[in-house]
Amino acid sequence: MKYTELQTIKQRYNIVGNCEALNHALDVALQVAPTDLSVLIVGESGVGKEIIPRVIHDNSPRRREKYFAINCGSIPEGTIDSELFGHVKGSFTGAINDSPGYFGVANKGTLFLDEVGELPLATQARLLRVLETGEYIPVGATEVRKTDVRIVAATNVNIRQAISEGRFREDLYYRLNSIPIQIPPLRERGEDIVLLFRLFALQMAEKYRMDKVVLTDEAKQMLMRYKWPGNVRQLKNITEQISILSTERQITPEILARFIPQNQETTQLATIHADGDHSFENEREILYKILFELRSNVNDMRREMSTLKKQMEDIKSVPASTVPTIPASATIPSIPTIPSPSTMEDAVAEEYVEPIKEPENLNLDAWSRQALEKALDRNGGNRKKAAQELGISDRTLYRRLKQYGLDK
Repeated sequence: MKYTELQTIKQRYNIVGNCEALNHALDVALQVAPTDLSVLIVGESGVGKEIIPRVIHDNSPRRREKYFAINCGSIPEGTIDSELFGHVKGSFTGAINDSPGYFGVANKGTLFLDEVGELPLATQARLLRVLETGEYIPVGATEVRKTDVRIVAATNVNIRQAISEGRFREDLYYRLNSIPIQIPPLRERGEDIVLLFRLFALQMAEKYRMDKVVLTDEAKQMLMRYKWPGNVRQLKNITEQISILSTERQITPEILARFIPQNQETTQLATIHADGDHSFENEREILYKILFELRSNVNDMRREMSTLKKQMEDIKSVPASTVPTIPASATIPSIPTIPSPSTMEDAVAEEYVEPIKEPENLNLDAWSRQALEKALDRNGGNRKKAAQELGISDRTLYRRLKQYGLDK
C-alpha cells in the first residue's frame, strides 16, 4: 500500500501511530476487504482490535449493508443462541414474538464477533455450520434458514491453549482463521506511545477547556519503558487522570510515577499463575488424586466389612453346645470400633458379635478360635487360603494363630 493511502485510512479512522506492525495489520485488512473470507483478529485486551472490522466492512462490497459488532463475552450463555440465530414465538419463557437474530438481521452485511473465544461449545458448533454452509436453525424452529453474512472475529485469549483445554473447537479455529491479523501490543509500538498520549491530552484539553499537559523528554522515555498491560485503553485512562488531577501542566517523571503502577515488568493486569499462562492441568491432577484416594478408602472399607460379615457367619454356624460358657460375674470385653479409612490398610478388623439375651453364654475368644479352626480345616491347613477366606491379612492370621496357640 502506498504511504498516502495508508495515511488517508489512518485519518479517516483516527488511527495514531507509524509502527511497522500496525501498518502491516492495516495493509492486510485492506487487501482482504474485497473478499468474503473470514478474518480472525488476535491481540491483547485494549489494543484497539475493534477498528480493523470497521475498516474491512467499509472497504468491502458490503459497505452499504448493515454492520453489527457483538461482544460474545457480554451475552449470557442461556440466551446467546437466541441472540445470534433468533427464535420463534413460544420457544422459551419470554419469547412472545419471533426474532430473526443477528444472523438474520445482518444478511448481506458484516458481523464482528468480539471475544469469540468466550462462546459456549454448543454455540461454536452452530457457528461453524453457518460459516461452512450459510445455514442455521433458530431456537425452537424446525426449518433451516439461509444467510449471507461476512464474519470478522476477534479474541484476546490464547486460542491454541483453549483448544488443548477443550474450551474451543479446533475446526472452528481453522475456519475463522482464514486470514489472521495480529495487532501489536502498545509496549512494542515505541514512539507511538508518546503520539497517543499527545492525542488524548489534546482531546481532554478541548473537551474541558483546560491547558494541555506536556511530557518532558525524561517522562517520554519513562512512558515508553513501561509495559502497558492494559495497552491503549490504559494509556488513555492514565492521560485523563493526569489531565484532571495534576496541578502542573508540564509532566516530569516524578509526576508521572504517581499515576502509573510501579511494577513496570508485568504485562498482565493480574497474575494468574507463577510460571506462565493459566492451565487447568494442575486442578485435574488434584481432582484425580482425591478421587483415587477416595476409591482406595472405599475399597478398604468394603474389605473390612466383608471380614466382619464372614466372621459373624462363622460364629453363627458354631453349635450352641460347643460354645464354652463364662461365669456370670466375669467381665465381658467391650466391642472395638472399626478403624477410620485413613488407617485401614494396617488396621486389624476386630470381630463384632451381636448382643444376646444371656451374656453368660458369650465367649468372644472361643468363637474367634472356632472360626479360625474351621477356616483352616476347610482349606487343608493352608494359612494363606484361610486368611483370604476370612478376608484378613496373613499378618493378622499369624497373630491370631499365635494368640490361640494354633501356630504349632
